[in-house]
Amino acid sequence: MVDSSAFPTGKNFRGFEPQTPLQIAANIMSSQITDRKDSFSIAGREYTSRLLVGTGKYKDLAETRDAIKASGAEIVTFALRRTNIGQSQDEPNLLDAIPPDRYTLLPNTAGCYDAKTAVRTCRLARELLDGHNLVKLEVLGDEQTLFPDVVATLEAAEELIGDGFDVMVYTNDDPVMARHLEELGCIAVMPLAAPIGSGLGIRNRLNIRTIVENAKVPILVDAGVGTASDAAVAMELGCDGVLMNTAIAAADDPILMASAMRKGIEAGREAYLAGRMPARRFASASSPLEGLFF
Repeated sequence: MVDSSAFPTGKNFRGFEPQTPLQIAANIMSSQITDRKDSFSIAGREYTSRLLVGTGKYKDLAETRDAIKASGAEIVTFALRRTNIGQSQDEPNLLDAIPPDRYTLLPNTAGCYDAKTAVRTCRLARELLDGHNLVKLEVLGDEQTLFPDVVATLEAAEELIGDGFDVMVYTNDDPVMARHLEELGCIAVMPLAAPIGSGLGIRNRLNIRTIVENAKVPILVDAGVGTASDAAVAMELGCDGVLMNTAIAAADDPILMASAMRKGIEAGREAYLAGRMPARRFASASSPLEGLFF
């Protein structure tokens, strides 16, 4: 039952017009949708934004800062081997654009082609960030495809987890490999949608869906997203989030695209929670055929 005392009932209440019961019910439903807590957990911390973003390929730190702000992201990743976070006092510091008190930093091992280099990079990140254990592991197989070397990835992940790191891991869209990485102790598995920086969108929806259905850790699509509809598809498949960089940074208007990606993530997530109608081969009339007036 609606408690009408909680709502304005006359114009003398701070100038509001009276509301009908239908309007009151609509306000309640809108509030419930808006206020519904829908978060996911990474390394024991809750996040409401399901969009994770990178910091590469922007024209300068100001554009980086503005795009990240427009995206609404709470987790920001950066390639430690290519980014200054204090190693060089004479160069712009990325942490001026993404202060650690505002964002969760996610150092990654982009540019690493063997397990040893990836592990060393993560340890350097922990030293530079005062004991920060959250990392994104990627061990690449070759420079043309930038596909993950899954054998080296397993090797690096095992060593890092044994060393106390919280590992979010980039991998291919193989459900068996995703399961192995989860069983190894990775706190999130991040299958690619398509090759890094390709913008091709999700090439294998069924595999992504299978990974999601079998996982007990967060699954985040990583790499290959090109536009907001790609992000929405990933969320409609049940992914916990999407990580992207080039799709925003390489857009004609990165700040506007960051905003579009934010909305795409939110729309896809709501569609997943709502439950889409079943796909049918033939038409189904919107209006019932029974009970016609003439």
